[in-house]
Amino acid sequence: MKPLYRKLPAELESSFSARHDIMPNFGNVWHYHAELELHYTIRGEGIRFIGDNISQFAPDEIILVGEKLSHAWRCKDEYFQNNPDYNIEAIVLQFLPECLGKPLLQLPESYLIPKLFERAKSGLIVKGETKRRVADLMHDCVNETGLGKVISLLQIIKTLAESDECEAIVKTQTTFHQSNEADNIRLNNIFNYTHTHYKNDITLEEVANIANLSITSFCRYFKMMTRKTYYDFLVEIRISHACRLLVENKMPTEVICFECGFNNVSNFYRHFKKVMGLTPLEYKKRYLNRN
Repeated sequence: MKPLYRKLPAELESSFSARHDIMPNFGNVWHYHAELELHYTIRGEGIRFIGDNISQFAPDEIILVGEKLSHAWRCKDEYFQNNPDYNIEAIVLQFLPECLGKPLLQLPESYLIPKLFERAKSGLIVKGETKRRVADLMHDCVNETGLGKVISLLQIIKTLAESDECEAIVKTQTTFHQSNEADNIRLNNIFNYTHTHYKNDITLEEVANIANLSITSFCRYFKMMTRKTYYDFLVEIRISHACRLLVENKMPTEVICFECGFNNVSNFYRHFKKVMGLTPLEYKKRYLNRN
């Protein structure tokens, strides 16, 4: 799916953006921008979309999104009910690759930084001791001013660049260029409709009507934009929701199957194994053993 290009507002007297957000949710728009984004989720749960990857997100997760890599954090439905008990909290840094100057990237001592920025084009999830250190530095960065803020960013980049605890997220690097605004609106309408109705038996006719296309044109259009069929996209959304319900461990697998929009258990097991590489039971055991 082709995401919305977002030109981030430049802050006066700032070479990059560092903010601490507390708000109801992350919104719905799937987008990309020229800046890298370091995203630390402190509170909030739901599904994140990064490139061709659809996965759950939870508190205490740090993701580095590369330049022009499409992304969105879609919160659980509870975060859209105006309930004060459900708010997200995140620290977000956004910076252009050359925000600290091109000469810095060309120094022999800085050779790891361009490598990090290249790896970030696949999206990186930060783990282990690196995550703890980067989280502390991100808190420092939003509270610093002037030169201290720049030094904090450089310390964060250094920590990430030298770490072997950053794992790639997407299978294939896919970047985008600015596209037609009407096209962006259409695709985000499809995106949001699928999120809202994934439990239902969504027909191609329904979603084609949302896109204002014939069924044949819609199928061709969606495959061209996303490199996958709409049905594959819908299955991945449902499996991602199933993963969350499995680790919550509050309902039997057979109930989760129908709760996520699958109409029979064998179909659910087959799709789960295909998408996740594990059976639902294996996935659940692995998560619970890890925690």
